[in-house]
Amino acid sequence: MTKLKVGALFSALLLLVASADAQKIVVGGSPGPYIDLFKQAIAPALEKKGYTFEYKEFSDYVQPNLALNNKAIDVNIFQHSVYLAKFSADKGLSLSPLISVPTAALGLYSKKYKSVAEIKDGSVVTIPNDATNLARALRYLQTVGLITIKPDIDAAKASEKDIAQNPKKLKFKPVEAAGIPRTVDSVDLAVANGNYAISAGIYAGAIDRETLSEDYINVIAVRTEDFDKQFVKDIKASVESEEFRKVIDDKSKIYKDFQKPQWLLNKTK
Repeated sequence: MTKLKVGALFSALLLLVASADAQKIVVGGSPGPYIDLFKQAIAPALEKKGYTFEYKEFSDYVQPNLALNNKAIDVNIFQHSVYLAKFSADKGLSLSPLISVPTAALGLYSKKYKSVAEIKDGSVVTIPNDATNLARALRYLQTVGLITIKPDIDAAKASEKDIAQNPKKLKFKPVEAAGIPRTVDSVDLAVANGNYAISAGIYAGAIDRETLSEDYINVIAVRTEDFDKQFVKDIKASVESEEFRKVIDDKSKIYKDFQKPQWLLNKTK
């Protein structure tokens, strides 16, 4: 083979490698069902377009956004838009929600009680210790009549000091969200995020579960600078596809019990 042909072949291989790298999407998230949702319901349609994937799991709710901002990953899927907006504002990050996806709701778990009506005075309750999910847990407890939040404060920023009435004198114990499922055996009640409850195998055992408002349904997040790039447009198109809906509605998968975002409910009417 002549040097010219070898050189041409080498150049072609370099172009092929560069093309492959350009089609690789690194997806990040926290432990739970959302990385699996991406793999099973979103990635297949994208793979048909030539994309390949790498998945990175993080052990908390902090690193996935920092990694996205630092370009260690290209997209993440683990959080609702309220958390994304607050985290981005607090850290000075330029991240944007792309599209909402079916979400496992926060739930109330107990080995002691089988219903909210059974809860006794003085029960110890573990709740998330990060500001956004703490406020979310308190709002949920308000909806089931266990507490009331002061009416003159922003309920989206509520903390234990903003509880106006606590008729059952519940004792709150803030814990890192990922660790709450492990507390179910040692406390009276635990308010756990859906993804961590699924990872711990307790999701189906909730004695009650929240109804999510639209801004607390999880989203796929991207860097704002990438919002109009083709790979981002292709991810959104995959989520909006019929193939995605079929996976979500599959009765053999856990996603069938997730709360659907309004855009998906409208599409499937």
